[in-house]
Amino acid sequence: MPITLQESLRGLLYAPYYAALALGAYRSEGVEVDLVSAPTPGQAPAGLFAGTVDVAWGGPMRVMQMYESRPDCDLVCFGEVVTRDPFLLVGREPHPDFALADLYGKRVATVSEVPTPWLCLQEDIRRVGLDPDGLPRTADRTMADNAAALRRGELDVVQLFEPFAEELIASGAGHLWYAAAARGPTAYTSFYTRRNVIAARRHEMKGMVRGLYRTQKWLHTQPPEAFADAVQSFFPNVPAALLRGAVARYRALGVWGRNPILPRNGYDRLKAGLVSGGFVKAGVPFEQAVDNSLAEEVIGEDAPPLDASS
Repeated sequence: MPITLQESLRGLLYAPYYAALALGAYRSEGVEVDLVSAPTPGQAPAGLFAGTVDVAWGGPMRVMQMYESRPDCDLVCFGEVVTRDPFLLVGREPHPDFALADLYGKRVATVSEVPTPWLCLQEDIRRVGLDPDGLPRTADRTMADNAAALRRGELDVVQLFEPFAEELIASGAGHLWYAAAARGPTAYTSFYTRRNVIAARRHEMKGMVRGLYRTQKWLHTQPPEAFADAVQSFFPNVPAALLRGAVARYRALGVWGRNPILPRNGYDRLKAGLVSGGFVKAGVPFEQAVDNSLAEEVIGEDAPPLDASS
């Protein structure tokens, strides 16, 4: 029976997951995977509880959210890919000596599509002794709308992910002010499922994690261009040169992990932002929300990098 795998939204930050699909990584491990898309990012966990989805990928923040909203929650994260925050602050003018305090007095727009980018950024602001609640910002428009507004001179700085940022930077219409990846590990995206699914289908779950690990090994040994080309079919409307530039930037920033372990320090940094931003009250403990046993097993087996030519 195939594994039904769900994406929360289509985004370049998830490129290693797309590469694993495009290059047949799961199939090479004897696991058949069908990809589906969640109706909205916020509805992504619902399919797991309904039994229409076997595994999802998305933010561990959804797992923390579910533990506070559902008494029957037994979700668990495994198979991390995005190990650092992939969001960028892009300004209309160059600002080589940027500090977070410089946002005050500027026309700022933050991400509306999902909550994590702002929750993490507001924690960064708190940690330099400033009040994020005192920062006037536009928080109800899409990244595409904000990028267009920056071009028109209606905003000074916008929070974006790739390839929106690369499009502005490459055209000269925007300049990189701050890469949130610089803060260090922040658990951003992993596989997650219900614990009973791992127990019932552990062999297949392990095959998926092994295929993912082999993909991670492959992408970190290939030129960024080869990685970008491998996922191009998932982004048909993004020009190849733009996609390659965006992939190169993410890889240089260390956004994508080299193995599927979800580290405690990354989880704790994410949880701190969710708690201080009021998204969750306390955050579920790492041991309850994360299972690294599959990742540890496949790392111990040290499978070779994926052979994309086969």
